[in-house]
Amino acid sequence: MARMNWIIKNLLGIVAYILGLALVITIFLSVVTHHGQQMEVPDFTGMSVSQAQQLAEASGFRVDVYDSVYVRRMEKGAIFSQNPKAGAKVKKGRRVSVTINAVVPKKLSMPNLVGYSMRQAKAELGSRGLKLGRLIYVRDMATNNVLKQLLGGVEIAPGTQVESESSIDLVVGLNDIDNRTMVPDVTGLRYSRAVDAVHDNSLNVYRAIFDRSVRSYADSLNAVVYRQKPEAGGASVPMGTEMSLYLTNDPDKVPTK
Repeated sequence: MARMNWIIKNLLGIVAYILGLALVITIFLSVVTHHGQQMEVPDFTGMSVSQAQQLAEASGFRVDVYDSVYVRRMEKGAIFSQNPKAGAKVKKGRRVSVTINAVVPKKLSMPNLVGYSMRQAKAELGSRGLKLGRLIYVRDMATNNVLKQLLGGVEIAPGTQVESESSIDLVVGLNDIDNRTMVPDVTGLRYSRAVDAVHDNSLNVYRAIFDRSVRSYADSLNAVVYRQKPEAGGASVPMGTEMSLYLTNDPDKVPTK
């Protein structure tokens, strides 16, 4: 009996030792790896790299430049995007990769769009890193046939070097029969998608008006249309008609469909 009690005591001692060792290891790993200690990633967009690095250091993160793009309307050298995104919950010390707006814009070769349909020309511009600006309609036998391509109001020859993100205006045909279109409903769409829809319907964006919820370029990328003029659903309008878009980041302003 005494021998049996001795064996049981030793087994209990071994079990207690193993449990204690496991507890010590768990505590040690929690301290070393900051287990369960998650922090919110700051929003670095719009900052210079030095500003972002200062904020990152104060917040317990690291910032590394991963890539660059060129956005004409954004300050050169400013942070365009980040990964992980702002507000994400990650461990302290996590590296945040950022993409900055290039200081020197990339140069591109202007394509020859004459003879394309408006939609073909729009797609070609997008594939080259350029943007469709205004649609300028003139009388012609073929509606939406590209007759000229302009940069800054001046005709631009194919092969000319232009900055990426440049807006190219197109002079397009308009015949006397096929010359009207419908106004699309772009409420709830982000600005870039709304502009695409406007152009796809042979219309122009006259102006984009951002409310007070849009405080930075980064905010403008996420803003959505909450009102438009003219409104959708009315009578047809002449091709080339100009639209005004009102944008916000306030979800309460956006009408439900």
